[in-house]
Amino acid sequence: MTKIDIGRYGVWRRWSQLTPELAREVEALGYGAIWVGGSPDDLDVVDRMLAATDRVVIATGIVNMWATPAEKAAASYRSLRDAHGGRFLLGVGIGHREAVQEYRAPYEVMTEYLDRLDDAGVPEDGRVLAALGPKALRLAAERTAGAHPYLVTPDHTRRARLELGDVRLLAPEQKVVLEPDPKRARAIGRPQVETPYLGLRNYTANLKRLGWTDDDIADGGSDALIDALAVHGSPAAVAAALEAHHDAGADHVAVQPLTENDADPLPGLRALAAELAL
Repeated sequence: MTKIDIGRYGVWRRWSQLTPELAREVEALGYGAIWVGGSPDDLDVVDRMLAATDRVVIATGIVNMWATPAEKAAASYRSLRDAHGGRFLLGVGIGHREAVQEYRAPYEVMTEYLDRLDDAGVPEDGRVLAALGPKALRLAAERTAGAHPYLVTPDHTRRARLELGDVRLLAPEQKVVLEPDPKRARAIGRPQVETPYLGLRNYTANLKRLGWTDDDIADGGSDALIDALAVHGSPAAVAAALEAHHDAGADHVAVQPLTENDADPLPGLRALAAELAL
């Protein structure tokens, strides 16, 4: 299986916060991918990002299997692949038990969705799976180019690499706060970790597998948990925290910059790019 080249680092950003101007700047800084977050159903935003850039890969992080039929996702994949020379990576995932009224067994839904992508012409090397637990990670290894775990730590990355094997892509997301003061950094990071993620069973179950406790998860998250899920510090300190994912076996890290009052993330991304030597 051919592994798509997305570089060592990318930028994760909600689709509603993405603009062609931001995409061009992220590409110019040397990041290898832009992850379009927030479960976009309409992939026109991906088309706009691809049209605005020349090199960077645009990936979905993720298309929700409950919200977007596989056939619709496949049609978008084929259109974007043909128009933009293979710079699109389709990330798909199961979503959350709390968000749907009829929630079948996640593994059953994922395998069925991948079957339908097969039938609709999406190759395995053109898609990745949002995978957290061992079964989902093994499915990603068997049926896709790899895994895009969200809200994880280097400890999870280490475990995920063992499940995926050596050849599959492992591209975890990591939230960062470019702020050296711990209290200010936690004030920025905690709300964006707590809501909605600490109220969603798939994420809390994964955190418990990693050794975090109910007390860590309660009341907005312990300081230690927030520090792990939204790493903070100077650009050099944050860069070192990101490199820890690579040391644990990641091929690529999707960096999600968190800023106070949703301020422009580009100053932080510029400072971080210099430390990462992109």
